[in-house]
Amino acid sequence: MSGALEILLVVAAVLLIAFRLFRAQRIDSGRRWWLLPVVLAVVALREPGLLDDAHPSASVALLLLNVLAGLLTGAAWAWTSRVWREEDGSLWSAGSKAAGAVWCGGILVRLALYGVGSSLGMTRHTPVLLLGLAATFLARGLLLNRRAALLGPTYGEVSGALDSAHRSAHAVRPKDRV
Repeated sequence: MSGALEILLVVAAVLLIAFRLFRAQRIDSGRRWWLLPVVLAVVALREPGLLDDAHPSASVALLLLNVLAGLLTGAAWAWTSRVWREEDGSLWSAGSKAAGAVWCGGILVRLALYGVGSSLGMTRHTPVLLLGLAATFLARGLLLNRRAALLGPTYGEVSGALDSAHRSAHAVRPKDRV
């Protein structure tokens, strides 16, 4: 991938995330929340340039730091987002100002890691960024779903479960034959 195309993709991703950061979004508590992190990780691991052959130890260290920064950014992003349940039972989240600050801090950390790699003469490629973003979205998805699960069921869900339990407790059962 050319350098200009890489920069364009990174800028587009950052703008998309920044645009969606403060919008209320329905939490996908099903099986799809992990799909984006997995796709990003697979693409990152298939692309050449994940590690710099001239600086193997330093590139592994910076890759691990980038993934760690992604995990911490995703966790902090999830903890600083508002999470609520609507009356219909759907779960929602929206980023707060603190979530925006976390996201900006994550970008600054990644820029600092990029600067360290550049000062060592390392070539940095898109796969490192994609793996860090995968870690960010994985941590955010895990924690948002955990926070959403802690909200508990709505009144309607509890009421329906109680009605169902009441009906089954008083159901007419055939008598056992003796």
